[in-house]
Amino acid sequence: MTQPITILNAACHPNPYPYYASLRAGQALVFDTELKCWIASRAAIVQQVLESPACAVRPVTEPVPRNIAGGTAGEIFSYLVRMNEGQAHAVPKQVIQSSLRKLDLSGIAAYTQQHAALLTSKYDVKAGNGLTHYLFDLPIHVMGNVLGFEENTLPALANWMADFVRCLSPLSTAEQIDAAHVAAKALQDSFRQLLQESQAKPHGFLAGLQSEAELCGWQHADGILFNLIGLLSQTYEATAGLAGNSLTAWQAHPNLLQDLRADPAALPAKLSELVAEVARHDASVQNTRRFVTQACEISGQALQAGDVIVVLLAAANRDAAVNPDPDTLQLSRPDRKVFTFGHGRHACPGQHIAEQITGNCLHHLLNMPAFDFSALRWTYRPSLNGRIPVFTHNIQNQENT
Repeated sequence: MTQPITILNAACHPNPYPYYASLRAGQALVFDTELKCWIASRAAIVQQVLESPACAVRPVTEPVPRNIAGGTAGEIFSYLVRMNEGQAHAVPKQVIQSSLRKLDLSGIAAYTQQHAALLTSKYDVKAGNGLTHYLFDLPIHVMGNVLGFEENTLPALANWMADFVRCLSPLSTAEQIDAAHVAAKALQDSFRQLLQESQAKPHGFLAGLQSEAELCGWQHADGILFNLIGLLSQTYEATAGLAGNSLTAWQAHPNLLQDLRADPAALPAKLSELVAEVARHDASVQNTRRFVTQACEISGQALQAGDVIVVLLAAANRDAAVNPDPDTLQLSRPDRKVFTFGHGRHACPGQHIAEQITGNCLHHLLNMPAFDFSALRWTYRPSLNGRIPVFTHNIQNQENT
């Protein structure tokens, strides 16, 4: 029997978009009496919530999730600029955003091509399990290279990150949280050593970030270190989800694959458009939450301190008021409005990095001989807000077993 779709399971549902459309057709801001939260699904309301100074990313009474508070993973979380408000985090946010803007995207592309080749020799990407590992490991290998990690440390870095990010979900088990604290300690130690070694690489990304921090007066070494771990964790899941959802789009739109392959010279530009459109059409981050810190009004509705708002980013992406013909995948969509990477003061600073890695990852897979995209099968990783495909054995592999 199919489980009824709700905001708690929509991100992992095979097709949550009719459900989101029904929410958009209802009240602008609706209260769910069972879950005791408000739901925002229209683009205008989602934008208003994300811009409101009264709506914070964490509850005032619980700045760190209680399931990881007191451990190493919780210590890292407490410093993340995306998870905190206020003036104390304004300068760190400025430093990180400025440093990421200076990154050479052509260098990101070169690293992606290099590690895509290495990982496809390590994993059998024509099997679902191998493809899933490849999609998760690739962004960590690329960003590890950018940050200055040695090649032989990248597999361990990817394993630590896999364990660390699991504690960021309310669905985490006690065993996963214990593993996350161990991984967090390993990440702390490896990043601390890396920051010390960055002095010997004056033209590297980390040296530039540290110089920027010094100029702006951000002298908290642990704050820098922990936000670098946070950057890596954001890139890890966002890129795996974006690439995975691009692959599922190819299966749903077989003519798209033919079009991409028809003109090799235009392929990079078309892949860039595809990645941007998939981020809108099938968001890897389906929702986020905001916690009301003081009495305010959203869309004419009075809210009180302590209220919780579930912000349906994926629903807003498909609002015809901002994206005409929203249910159609359009590579050349004009004035595309995308909420997947956030908006306003908590917009993801690594969006362009995730998109660049994804585009080059897809380019590599397209050039692989005998890769049958139509044979892929998948489920979605259990999550309240992430839409990340976990690929299973494809038809060809099943026939050969």
